[in-house]
Amino acid sequence: MSQALVRTAAGWLLGLMLAVAGAIVSVNLVNSSVASPQQPVREYLEALQKGEGERALGLLRASVPDADPAMLDGTALQTSASRITNVKLGGAEARTGNRVMVPMDYTIDGSRLRTEFLLESTGTEWLFFHKWAFVPAPLPTVDVTVVNSNEATVNGVPVNMPGGRNTFAVFYPGEYEASLNGQFFSAPPTRATVSGRDAPTAPLNLLTQATDELNQAVATRVKEFLDKCAAEADKQQRLQPDCPFYHATNNRVVDGTIKWSITEYPKISIEPFDGKWVVAPLDGKARINAEQVDLFTGGVSALNEIHDFSFTTRLDIEGDTIRVTPLLSF
Repeated sequence: MSQALVRTAAGWLLGLMLAVAGAIVSVNLVNSSVASPQQPVREYLEALQKGEGERALGLLRASVPDADPAMLDGTALQTSASRITNVKLGGAEARTGNRVMVPMDYTIDGSRLRTEFLLESTGTEWLFFHKWAFVPAPLPTVDVTVVNSNEATVNGVPVNMPGGRNTFAVFYPGEYEASLNGQFFSAPPTRATVSGRDAPTAPLNLLTQATDELNQAVATRVKEFLDKCAAEADKQQRLQPDCPFYHATNNRVVDGTIKWSITEYPKISIEPFDGKWVVAPLDGKARINAEQVDLFTGGVSALNEIHDFSFTTRLDIEGDTIRVTPLLSF
């Protein structure tokens, strides 16, 4: 009977030891996975990818600076995170004060980058499982400027640009792209990568240009003005019409023979100046054909000359309406 009890006790002891060993292994597994310092980082990245800004902000325990929050949620946030690929989380590295650093290597636009997340121990759960949380810090910001515009697009989201500039609070890591795609003015996209909370980020400067549509519209109005001016000069038979071009001569030009034509229309160049858009001076060529009489000899000859001309205009744009006003001096 005593030997049977000993064997039973040994079996129970062995089972207990195996159970304890299994529990230890389970605790270690949990602490190295869902209770590891890497787990908050995984959850944070997941929130970024889903565009869940409120959740991401809570996990990061970050404060929001005095900046535009348009990049902190939804499409803008998802777009930023979607450019992060080939993510690899490294092992936690000990830091002072119950803190650890979790490195993350990843790729954005073909460039291999690294972000270091600082976390701290916040105690244990169920006596055995560690709890980790990000060390609180302010979010970084990205500055955006745009020439002669009060609006732009950042990560696919229309944003206001008071006075042509704005500052946006952003999550990290991520990539932010600014552009301007208006009917009359546009700017090629420019990108900036934010790799960490303290990493310097280059500003996104949009160099606005007139679109082909605007250039063509202004060119059409200038051509209409010059053609109309030439036609009116023909009708009035004037050598010096109220136009950018004229002809001066000591000969007598025969009435009814004067014919003006534009041989070279001005090339349009629209540039920003002093917060406005201006059309560069317009240079062209006009031809005059007529019959002329030499006042000294009485000889009659054909007049066929080309004159260079130049003038300026005022450009006004209101909504979809374009006005080009010639500015002539006589």
